Amino acid sequence: MNIGDVSNRTGLPAKTIRYYEDIGLVRPLRSANGYRSFRESDLHKLAFLGRARALGFSIEDCRVLLSLYEDDARESAQVKAIAQEHLTEIDAKLAQLQAMRDTLSHLVDCCHGDARPDCPILTDLAGQGG
Repeated sequence: MNIGDVSNRTGLPAKTIRYYEDIGLVRPLRSANGYRSFRESDLHKLAFLGRARALGFSIEDCRVLLSLYEDDARESAQVKAIAQEHLTEIDAKLAQLQAMRDTLSHLVDCCHGDARPDCPILTDLAGQGG
């Protein structure tokens, strides 16, 4: 399979596939003329990576998860630990986003949004809030 076929089947852009090859996540065969030749196993790895990245796993987490996926002697506890750590990070980000939203919502509610120059949003951004 060529990179275009793999891109169509996995939904990953060719640029991403090349990047994953550059960093060693996949290693397609090369024909005599240098063209990439992807195997079915490469397709599965790329689909796996696409799904893992869509869930927000880092490249390094993806590398470890892929190695665990390919290891028949793996312990599911290893996989769960990585996923749990990522879930904890997501929860922290959600809390940060909620705090940002609450603050911004309060500032928007406090701003009259009229012709007057005073604006609590700008005051807060300038660090002059009370």
